[in-house]
Amino acid sequence: MAKYSTGNSSGGGGGGSCELCGKATDSLTEASVAGAQLSVCENCASHNDAAQRTKTESREPSEQDRKRRAAQRTARMDDARKGDARHWEEEGTNYDDDPLPYLVSNYGDNVVEARQDAGLQREELAEELEIPEKHLLAVEQNRANRAGVGGSVIEALEDRLGVTLSESA
Repeated sequence: MAKYSTGNSSGGGGGGSCELCGKATDSLTEASVAGAQLSVCENCASHNDAAQRTKTESREPSEQDRKRRAAQRTARMDDARKGDARHWEEEGTNYDDDPLPYLVSNYGDNVVEARQDAGLQREELAEELEIPEKHLLAVEQNRANRAGVGGSVIEALEDRLGVTLSESA
């Protein structure tokens, strides 16, 4: 059983006793254990706070390593989500021919509300306007610019639903 004390206690021999485990020994070393300075045996010396801190610090990654790994994980997630970027080149909007206008704030909420007021499902409205449903979904989620939605889609939605989605020049 461990003996916790604040001073040396000798067990009757010429040496002392470990203040952590109570073992009688002739070779004691000073150690800081839980903030207390104790004389401990070789077996208990590993409980030294300084030794523990060194072990922990060597296991913890540096700030630079942590940031590098976080960036790598983010890049892998983005790659998995996007896949091959060629889809933007093949399916994306040509902004020279169909520029996206400046959009009002919360334009997506306006589209959702107007579509629901008209009693239309997203699929029905996309089919009626002959636009990809994914473009309508992107507009409703306020991400028309990132999804490559063209200005003609915004114009068609404004005409059909009677809402203002683009800012006046």
